[in-house]
Amino acid sequence: MDQLVQILADNARLTSQQLAAMTGSTPQEVEKRLAALQSEGVIRGYKAVVDWDKAGRDFCTARIELKVTPKSGMGFDEIASTIAQFDEVESVELMSGGYDLGLTVTGKSLQDVAMFVAQRLAPLDSVVSTATHFVLRSYKQGGIMTCGQEQDEREGA
Repeated sequence: MDQLVQILADNARLTSQQLAAMTGSTPQEVEKRLAALQSEGVIRGYKAVVDWDKAGRDFCTARIELKVTPKSGMGFDEIASTIAQFDEVESVELMSGGYDLGLTVTGKSLQDVAMFVAQRLAPLDSVVSTATHFVLRSYKQGGIMTCGQEQDEREGA
């Protein structure tokens, strides 16, 4: 794996000068390599991991399991691509096991997510069944702890 890619995956806020020092390159070489990685589609974007509870943004996240019927000649790609176009959908992954596609969906409320599933997702021709699991609390995202060590109220004193 490219050393520069691994460093950026851990911390995308490093400057070209810092990346150069870490890779034994010049800042100009790093910037040229970054431009190439972006144009090749290796680097798709840079994103902060945010603890939305602390940031004060109210919204609901759900994991949705989908069983689908793949289209002949296209496999799962066509339905996955169609689903990925919805604004509510944060991620779509092809899965092994008991279901075919795993989705992460966000909405303003549980009802918004439920209505999205019922009115827009479930009616798609290829969708056979859905199972929605609402995220109650996030402890770790993208390898970063997002929750302190507060005691869960259900654990008792």
